Order: sequence, then structure tokens, then C-alpha cells
Amino acid sequence: MVSYPATALRTIGQVFQLGATVLGMMFRPPFQWREFIQQFWFIASVTILPACLVSVPFGAVTSLQVGSLIKQLGAESFTGAASVLVIIQQASPMVVALLVSGVAGSAMCADMGSRTIREEIDAMRVLGVDPIERLVVPRVLACIAVAVLLNGLVSVVGVASGYVFNVFMQDGTPGAYLASFSALAQLPDLYVGEIKSVIFGFIAGVVAAYLGLNPGKGPKGVGDSVNMSVVYAFLTLFLMNMILTAIYLQIVPPKGG
Repeated sequence: MVSYPATALRTIGQVFQLGATVLGMMFRPPFQWREFIQQFWFIASVTILPACLVSVPFGAVTSLQVGSLIKQLGAESFTGAASVLVIIQQASPMVVALLVSGVAGSAMCADMGSRTIREEIDAMRVLGVDPIERLVVPRVLACIAVAVLLNGLVSVVGVASGYVFNVFMQDGTPGAYLASFSALAQLPDLYVGEIKSVIFGFIAGVVAAYLGLNPGKGPKGVGDSVNMSVVYAFLTLFLMNMILTAIYLQIVPPKGG
């Protein structure tokens, strides 16, 4: 009888193997442009509106909380910079990660799982068609592309909502809010947000594809795989966000430091 730790380690190894395979096939022709465009449009259409709606309260809560704390410390002039740094570095990539894995990843897992239990994946292998190259790679790339674009959108909407709530609800100064950007913010703060979105999109796509290619028996197994894909992706993304943030803070010195 195989123990649970051994099964978990084997699963983690298989996910890493799938991720390495997908990463290698991304740069090897032929590329499935039609599948990529279809998946990109689908993921974008189901995530753009929720991203905008979620980013407004994220930006507002961040601005209100940071503004209240900084006001207690007597540093109101840095409210804008502090709020924007939190939104760009942490809030925006995490919102994108949750949406891509929760909305797009679950749909991807359900589609792949349905194909698997209907033996379409096995039929593709019998015909000499690699399902990873034909189905998984375009979907993972679509997740990455949408995540990068959504990160910019969420950052803009979150910063705008934070500005509105700080100026109109906390009696902040518009000029000080905008001028403080250059005091603490720097270009690597924007770069790390985009790098996070690329990695998060890749992880969400690979986890969803793996569980979709390895579902349980029957429709119930597909449903369980969809649920697991969301939970596992969330846990992995939160852990990866902590690791990337720790690395960034070690290699990129703060402005003026």
C-alpha cells in the first residue's frame, strides 16, 4: 500500500514534469495559433469584468487602511506612494492570480477532464497527436498573456480607486498623493508585478492542465479535479508570492537605501 506522502510527492513531481514539458514546447514549432487565440479570448472575456470589480474594493481598502495608519504616524505625504506600492507589488498580482486560477483554470480543468473521461486524449495519442502540444501549451500561454494584461488593468483601476477614496473620504491632498510616487516608487516595483503575473499564469495553467489530464472516474471525478485545481492553485500561488516577494526585497534595494 502506497502512503499518502509518497503519493503527494509523486504528484508534485508529475506536475513539475508537466511544467518543464510545457516550458520546452513553448519555443518549439509548430505553434497552435488558432487554439491560443480562442483560449485567450475566452479567458479574457470571463476575467476582465470581475478583475475591474474586484480591483476597486482592493484599491479602496488598501488606500483607506494605509492612509489611516500613515496619518497616525504623521506622514500623510507618503500615503500615495505607500498605497501604490502595495497595490502594484502585492494586491494586483494576487487578484490576477486568483481570477486566472479560479475562473480560467477551473474552466480549463473541466474541459480537459471531460476530454479525458471521454477518451479523446487517448484517441489523440493513438493518432500520433501530442495532447500537451495541441491542447495544454496554447492554454498555458493564453493564461500567461491574459495574466500580464490583467495585471496592468488591475493596477490602473486599483490605483485610481485608491486615489478617489483617499482624496474624497480621507481629505487627502491630490498633489501630495501624486507627487509621493517618485519618493518611494521605482521601476523594479512595476517589473516585479509583471514577473509575478507571468509566473502565476503559468502555474495556474499547468496545475489546471495536470488535474484535467488526470481526473477521477466519471463526471464526479472531473468535478473533484476542478475543485482541487482551484485549491491547489491558490495554495501554490500564495506560497510563490511569498517566495518572490522575499527574493525581490533581498536583491532590489529600497529607493534611497
